[in-house]
Amino acid sequence: MNSSPRAFAIAAHPDDIEFVMAGTLMRLGAAGYELHYLNIANGCCGSMETDRKTTARIRAVEAQRAAESIGAVFHPSLVNDLEIFYDQRTLERLAAVVREVAPTIVLTHAPVDYMEDHTNACRLAVSAAFVRGMPNFPTDPPTPHVANEVTVYHAQPHGNHDPLGNPVTPSLFVDITEVIERKAAMLACHVSQKAWLDTTQGLDSYLQTMKDLSAEVGQMSRRFQYAEGWRRHLHLGFCAPDSDPLRAALARNTSP
Repeated sequence: MNSSPRAFAIAAHPDDIEFVMAGTLMRLGAAGYELHYLNIANGCCGSMETDRKTTARIRAVEAQRAAESIGAVFHPSLVNDLEIFYDQRTLERLAAVVREVAPTIVLTHAPVDYMEDHTNACRLAVSAAFVRGMPNFPTDPPTPHVANEVTVYHAQPHGNHDPLGNPVTPSLFVDITEVIERKAAMLACHVSQKAWLDTTQGLDSYLQTMKDLSAEVGQMSRRFQYAEGWRRHLHLGFCAPDSDPLRAALARNTSP
């Protein structure tokens, strides 16, 4: 691991990072950040055709390919789909990875999203970042605590609405117009998911759905054609009150 600042994207399932975080990751990579990529669940339920083990294996290969396409360090998944629970065992495992990476920035899901895996992934990511510097918190495997500051940012919920249908407006917009095709190519690495989502969730045209949602965030910004939206987690226990490394790193490509 080099001495560059590190950005760690922590999401629920393979392809979640690509939908709401990947453009920002690319921007951070161009700004000199070392990129890290982890899906807490392995995607084993994301198929109508293959069994759980086969599906998880296929999706791991697809996720590794996606991470490699932007030069991100890939971290293996921890649990099966719909087994992302806010429990001690999962938190200990995720906290070990967060300590190993020692990120400056953590990108994760919205605090409330349309499905529980997303919401619980967010809770785990926030807590894993919080306990990074607590020597008395056990991790699995045992990993030394770290003293670095970390700033946590929450992505848009899927569909840009909360589970009750209320629109969610970001406090920070990142312009991804120049990287939207790279983001689409990264999402296209998840070949197995197009048919699955088209069948189960009515997402007609997998890649176009991502672009439409990114365009919707761009419209919210009133400045960018395509954007990703972020809300900064409260600083207490994580970083200085005025710490905003995402905005600082991407100042030319952010609004407001």
